[in-house]
Amino acid sequence: MSFDGMFTHSMTHELKDTLTQGKINKIQQPSDYEVLLTIRKQGQNHKLLLSAHPDFARAQLSQVDYPMPDTPPNFCMVLRKYLKGALVIAVDQYENDRVIRLELLRTDEIGDQQKLTLVVEMMGRHSNIILVGHQGQILDVIKRVPLYQNRYRTLLPGASYQLPPYQNKANPFKIGSDWQPTSQQNLSRQVLQQELMGLGRESADEIIFRAQSNPDKALGQIIQEFCQAFDQPQPCLTGTDKKLEFTAFPYLSLTGDKETYASLGQLLDVYYARHTERQQVQEIGQQIDQVTQRELKHQRKKQKNLRKDLEKSQKADHYQLLGELLTSNLYQLQGNQASVDLPNYYDDNRLVHIPLKAELSPAENAQAYYQKYNKLTKSRSHIQEQLAKSQEEIDYLESIQAQIEWSNPKELELIREELKEEGYIKDRKKKTHKRIKPLKPRQFTSPSGYTIKVGRNNKQNDQLTMRQANKNHYWFHVKDVPGSHVILETDQASDDDILEAASIAAHYSKSRHSNNVPVDYTQVKDVKKPNGAKPGFVNYFNQKTVFVKPAQIANKE
Repeated sequence: MSFDGMFTHSMTHELKDTLTQGKINKIQQPSDYEVLLTIRKQGQNHKLLLSAHPDFARAQLSQVDYPMPDTPPNFCMVLRKYLKGALVIAVDQYENDRVIRLELLRTDEIGDQQKLTLVVEMMGRHSNIILVGHQGQILDVIKRVPLYQNRYRTLLPGASYQLPPYQNKANPFKIGSDWQPTSQQNLSRQVLQQELMGLGRESADEIIFRAQSNPDKALGQIIQEFCQAFDQPQPCLTGTDKKLEFTAFPYLSLTGDKETYASLGQLLDVYYARHTERQQVQEIGQQIDQVTQRELKHQRKKQKNLRKDLEKSQKADHYQLLGELLTSNLYQLQGNQASVDLPNYYDDNRLVHIPLKAELSPAENAQAYYQKYNKLTKSRSHIQEQLAKSQEEIDYLESIQAQIEWSNPKELELIREELKEEGYIKDRKKKTHKRIKPLKPRQFTSPSGYTIKVGRNNKQNDQLTMRQANKNHYWFHVKDVPGSHVILETDQASDDDILEAASIAAHYSKSRHSNNVPVDYTQVKDVKKPNGAKPGFVNYFNQKTVFVKPAQIANKE
């Protein structure tokens, strides 16, 4: 959800209840867009984060420890000059817009008191944080906007502060139960957003959902009841695999797993932490995917060329035959011949046409065919070896691609390190390279209480299977597709234990979205790693196969 006017309404009340009569005792600026105020009230410190980020503008109480620059920016120094020790006397919202105002009372150097206002405008790329003096003049602004960039108002020190342009819309918190949109169009998100102030996309959709679910209830009454819920928030995070939404209370129109929190500030801390994690997953995952896609394209092209060469090498046996026929018929042959037809005693003496080089003797022509045979035979062996190596590269790269889907940022960092060690990514900072702390394998419990461990990447798969696992315990892997190594730590597994471990192996595999996945399992002692094999590659024997549906596991690690 966007930080719309509806959510701003609830957040304003939370800030008002927590911060009014509190004293600002610390001012910091973590970034070009953000300000962090530490406000002390009744013996307790509260951290107020104000953000003018174009995508994540907000005002919230936060428990996050933000890294700070060595040198405070100028805006931070101005805030310290005017606001250090100031008292928060009021927090309000402008209409139902995305504007929060902190009314502050400061005492200057000679003991006079002055009222100041710190305004947070949360409006996408136009978001800003503005310090306004007691006479309405701008003392400073985090993002300065001269007149030539905005004809409506100037946001520079010394200019008179003007609120954002007024939207001629109804405040949803002030409408009556008989309210109806003036538009004659069918009720839609666009109609509601055009007529009601501060209504984000999700809030408009929620009103429509409630209206459609209660066709006998007046629209104005539905909106009134919707607005009342913002005065008693139940902070809620609704998540699916693809999207995460925060709302002041559970929206009926949003589907997914719902989690509630004690405060809006706590809700936003969790939301932005997970949002950042998802972004990191996307960014690192894209880098890894680009590398593996590039290498896969190269290997597949290489295989195509090798197969063409292999097809050519199949003529080796034919050249051997021609050499043999020439050798066995030397007594019949004369020099200076361009070709000869000889009976093939391997094929009912059918005649075989053999091209010759006239400048060579019959024996030399026979030897030339033997040399071609030997060359192609050696080439065929080399090509087959290269094809096997190329296929191993492809299998390895496809295993990396499969792991991207279920990995978190720390796991992706380890995968990226693995690719550096294998030479797929050049490490430009080898001398200052920071060692990444290894992660433990994922861990689950079987129906009988045995531990099930899952490798997070190819290197950990090797360590788990070849070094850590008991040789009599059970090893699982999806059949013929990339996936994690899974260890069931027992030699007395029940059928339910085996099915549970197999379903986990299916989840952490390329087949995780299939309904019926073949999974092989055997004892660890029957799993062998060939010398020089890529990380995660093993051979296994004496396996059995079960067909399972992949386990449903939320990726919250």
